[in-house]
Amino acid sequence: MNDTVVTLVGNAATGVDYRETPTGGVARFRFAVTPRRWDRRNSVWTDGSTSFYTVCAWRSLGANLTASVNVGDPLVVHGRLRVRDETLDGQRRTFVDIDAVSIGHDLTWGTSAFKRVARANTALTERPVDMSAAASAANAATATVGNGSGSGSGSDAGGPRSVGEPVHTQPWLSEQDESAAPVGAAGVPTGPL
Repeated sequence: MNDTVVTLVGNAATGVDYRETPTGGVARFRFAVTPRRWDRRNSVWTDGSTSFYTVCAWRSLGANLTASVNVGDPLVVHGRLRVRDETLDGQRRTFVDIDAVSIGHDLTWGTSAFKRVARANTALTERPVDMSAAASAANAATATVGNGSGSGSGSDAGGPRSVGEPVHTQPWLSEQDESAAPVGAAGVPTGPL
């Protein structure tokens, strides 16, 4: 693909407008990026001219954005750059849009509290009570997602998973860390990772 992928650092210039469409929900807002430069002559930081972008976020990113971002929040936006020309009232105008892939708060300017959103496919995140249910849930999830070989099952070593073998729902945690992690209402660890 020949998309132009950019990462911008700036501030939310408007509130987030969320709408449902036939292809899923979309959130839009204006994003302001103002470069700052050091003026050696006067020994001060000065602002350059501000560039404005329309940021579009689709589906779950859009819904999460609506609940998380307010006007003036410092953000980091990563996505595909789209430039389009339109004629409005006899004048040709250029618009610059960003189709966001990910958006987050810029933690240089403050703190943020992350809250995980429950997903519809809980087989990938739930921790079943007994190991036979864990193995069948993991095999079902693997068969749904697929691992590239089409077999639908297998352990980390590549062989078939036995019923008594522990299922790691969080691959970055060791077996000992995973069993000690506190579990929230949806079966997702809530402790520090």
